[in-house]
Amino acid sequence: MGVAMRYKTNPEDARSIVNQGFLKIFSNIEKYTFQGPFEAWIRRIMINTLIDDFRKIQKETLRIKHIDFTDLNGIDYGFDFNKAEQLLQLEQLDALIHQLPLMTRNVFNLYAIDGYKHKEIAELFDISIGTSKWHLANARKKLMAMLQELTDTTFLPSKKEYHEK
Repeated sequence: MGVAMRYKTNPEDARSIVNQGFLKIFSNIEKYTFQGPFEAWIRRIMINTLIDDFRKIQKETLRIKHIDFTDLNGIDYGFDFNKAEQLLQLEQLDALIHQLPLMTRNVFNLYAIDGYKHKEIAELFDISIGTSKWHLANARKKLMAMLQELTDTTFLPSKKEYHEK
């Protein structure tokens, strides 16, 4: 359920995906080879179920023009994530991730959380590796802006207050 909730904003949709995933698991249990951890096999099936659902939704409702962005230079990542990690609760960070556009959020989750490589992501979503990298960079840029805004307004003193101390 935790994996499904990273990709779905609605708990009902997440439950539906978990049910679909477990149906696939029980239908294909004989294919498990005992070569790796059972939990990793289950996680992979759940992620593939989520990707299948995303593709279905994309075909039905989304018409995204994919542009191959190969030049990712010039992006300023001027935010200290260690400080953000100390200040933010997991639920807050998850809420920020869910504010990202759907494709960007999916690429970010697959790369940063689930450990997929850009080549794998590109194949899963039928996009170029450069587009996958662009979505990751875009997610980082947007998350940093949201974190900066959140920490500036919530946790940190203003620049004036800081210099007065």
